[in-house]
Amino acid sequence: MKVIIDTSIWSLALRREKSQDISILSKLESLINDFRVQLIGPIRQELLSGVKSEIQFKKLKTYLRSFPDYQIQSDDFELAAQFFNQCRSKGVQGSNTDFLICAIATNNNWQIFTSDQDFLHFQKIIPIQLYKFNS
Repeated sequence: MKVIIDTSIWSLALRREKSQDISILSKLESLINDFRVQLIGPIRQELLSGVKSEIQFKKLKTYLRSFPDYQIQSDDFELAAQFFNQCRSKGVQGSNTDFLICAIATNNNWQIFTSDQDFLHFQKIIPIQLYKFNS
């Protein structure tokens, strides 16, 4: 099964000094080696935004080019809006990008690899599958 890698995981692996959580990095490496990684343009943009130096920006951009963007479809955006509305009606807030990730994953029967706890709240309301990285 394919897995969308959320910004939180990419950031741990690529933008921070050596991560304390080796298990997350090991799982990411395994997913990459198994060609299961999926990337979307909004996550690419989040990762490249706020990079402090031009050298670091170019290095990160070059690395991410190894992962083509999934082509987002109209039904992905529509489902993202539906998920946003469903969660909001239950008092659960999230970003447009987070709900787009959820919609794309749902439409393609993919999992989401994230360390963002918001997705645990979303999962109680919408039918997303989170990648279990502790197992």
